[in-house]
Amino acid sequence: MNGSWLIRGRDGRLSAYAPRDEAVWCWAQRTPGGSWIAPRTVGGDQRLHPVLAVGQGADGYAHLVAWRPTGPQEAGLVHTTHFRPHLAALDWNRLGHPNKAGAQTGVPAVAVDAEGRAHVFVPNAGGGVSMRGQKERGGWGPWRDLKGREVEGELAAVTRLSGRVELYATSPAGILRWTQAGSGHIPALDDEPLKASARPGTLRALATSEDHVTVFFTDESDTLCAWRPGTEPVPLLPCAGPGPVSAIRFTLDEVDCTLLAQRSRSGRVAFAAYPTEQESAGAWWTESGPQLPADTQISLTKDHQGHLVAATLQRGTGELLMSRRKDEPGLALAAWHKV
Repeated sequence: MNGSWLIRGRDGRLSAYAPRDEAVWCWAQRTPGGSWIAPRTVGGDQRLHPVLAVGQGADGYAHLVAWRPTGPQEAGLVHTTHFRPHLAALDWNRLGHPNKAGAQTGVPAVAVDAEGRAHVFVPNAGGGVSMRGQKERGGWGPWRDLKGREVEGELAAVTRLSGRVELYATSPAGILRWTQAGSGHIPALDDEPLKASARPGTLRALATSEDHVTVFFTDESDTLCAWRPGTEPVPLLPCAGPGPVSAIRFTLDEVDCTLLAQRSRSGRVAFAAYPTEQESAGAWWTESGPQLPADTQISLTKDHQGHLVAATLQRGTGELLMSRRKDEPGLALAAWHKV
């Protein structure tokens, strides 16, 4: 999965999404902060590959992108919009293939701009990145080749607080960045990559202020680094484990903080928090919850009251665990429970 798959809808209820059994499943709360209904599939009966990208607009709607089989060794991308947890998602809309036809080319990413238009990114067969975006008055524009070379691992798409969309990718040359010159513009590749050795599949991008996006990545020394374009990367702390981090900005004891979560080498979930954009303040890991399998993924969000909520999903079993920050100073979490 790519993107934050645990989200809060515009009605305050939480939803979680995951690919499972050749479909995409959705878990949803009955009421904000209440119990959860049994998971169900979204988007109709379309058979899907076990790949999913999730994005969310300022309107609270969830945008889901997946690959579907189209023939022997061939696939195409599909998209659906989920407006509310208890409403059926729109049927999957076919987006085609960035190279017109062929096998899957990589894990897609999706970001939603200020106008609620989804931008779908995916590596293409030429080693670069292609994009297809929704039009202002409905429908979809054509596939566009955004260039780039030797792109590796998952892409990281993000929406700035201004509503503009950005994309990041790793390559042997460093971290590549695509930005929009204005609303509705096609994202353009920066002239030069960041000369950093980022491990493929470890990029995470988070809008941390009106002016900045902070990109987190793991370098060759197993150090988690933070980078804001226009500055040099900053080593933050040793990685808790080998996988990517989840990141969210929230208020902790009246301080604007960035919280990171990662499955640790012990199998538990490790958390680290620090004042947003103040990496020099330092951060350290604190582990929580039970030991989890290596295929576990982590996502973070805020509930209808603004409280931090964390979720883990075991891809092999589909077991979803949840925890919530306690109503007390610090980062103490309540006991993890199965949804």
